[in-house]
Amino acid sequence: MEVTHVKRAFKYRFYPTDAQAAELSRTFGCVRKVYNLALAARTEAWTLRQERVNYNVTSAMLTAWKKTEELAYLNDVSSVPLQQALRHLQTAFTNFFAKRARYPRFKSRKRSRKSAEYTTSAFRFRDGKLTLAKMAEPLDIVWSRPLPEGAAPSTVTVSQDAAGRWYVSLLCEDPAVKPLTATDTAVGVDAGLGHLLTLSTGGKITNPRHERRDRARLAKAQRELSRKAKGDGANRASARRKVARIHARIADRRRDNLHKLTTRLVRENQTIVIEDLTVRNLLKNGHLARAISDAAWSEFRSMLEYKAQWYGREVIAVDRWFPSSKLCSNCGTLQHKMPLHIRTWTCECGITHDRDVNAAQNLKAAGLAVSACGAGVRPQRSTPGGQSATKQEPLRREP
Repeated sequence: MEVTHVKRAFKYRFYPTDAQAAELSRTFGCVRKVYNLALAARTEAWTLRQERVNYNVTSAMLTAWKKTEELAYLNDVSSVPLQQALRHLQTAFTNFFAKRARYPRFKSRKRSRKSAEYTTSAFRFRDGKLTLAKMAEPLDIVWSRPLPEGAAPSTVTVSQDAAGRWYVSLLCEDPAVKPLTATDTAVGVDAGLGHLLTLSTGGKITNPRHERRDRARLAKAQRELSRKAKGDGANRASARRKVARIHARIADRRRDNLHKLTTRLVRENQTIVIEDLTVRNLLKNGHLARAISDAAWSEFRSMLEYKAQWYGREVIAVDRWFPSSKLCSNCGTLQHKMPLHIRTWTCECGITHDRDVNAAQNLKAAGLAVSACGAGVRPQRSTPGGQSATKQEPLRREP
């Protein structure tokens, strides 16, 4: 029996030569052009003729485009990233028709992510050196961590972020990722802003507020950017990169912290119960949008779910309308009102509760009950036909 391993991406920073940077920039532009042309063709075919165009048809279109004088420059870059762009568009339409995503949007030269994906026919990986198609020299990669022994990447994705940093991501099978030894531990996790996470065990994890720490620097950089003349001038580009570097610093710190938290929760607990929040609707609160975005609850949930799947753990999402804060975790009495300024309260049964710890304990109990019944263990992020996904209690202004 063949053993299959989890495929995971290993991302590294690299420093291209001038020739490599120029080649990759051309490739990014061609990928964006092909994606937009194919999206326009598919949209026009359906709007005017109610005709569905699939990947095979757009692939034939690409061959025809390359033969035209206007788009002959598409032949100057590797054909594989262009084909992969068409496959990505097909995936986007599949998700749209399955109601998992919105209608695909056109890629923007300034705002969209710059990336190109290469399959095995378009790169060579030997002796720890990666050489892409149309390039004579291997990439100068900073191997910040080793690849799995004997790793053979199936795809390679090259990207450049807004701060100008270059990254390469190698998708490999990782034999080190395997289910952990099963335990009987379970924990409820209540997400918040005062504390990032509150556990049913009573533990509280401080909210680092990464964006607030750099808010003054970011505001100053944005003011400098706003004073530059509009257009593609060098001064404005330099100011834009300065703003992007600050945003990148904030995002890197936030991601690193969430990776550490989610890895710890998955390693220590067999079952993790969270609240099924729809952050997109919570962000409509103008007073709290910045703080909620900085907390990154959606990213926390995504990391928790894929790591739980890797290591044989279970993540249970309790319905967002469950009154976890108003319910006494000791006797089950439901309070009629629970204003947000009340952080501790005493139930009729005589137990004094910490509001957040009590909510986490109620989430844990509800999640284990749902798991035992076998219903709704992993609900979808959207709630079709339901109420707008807002937290059960009124939100307060960020302290």
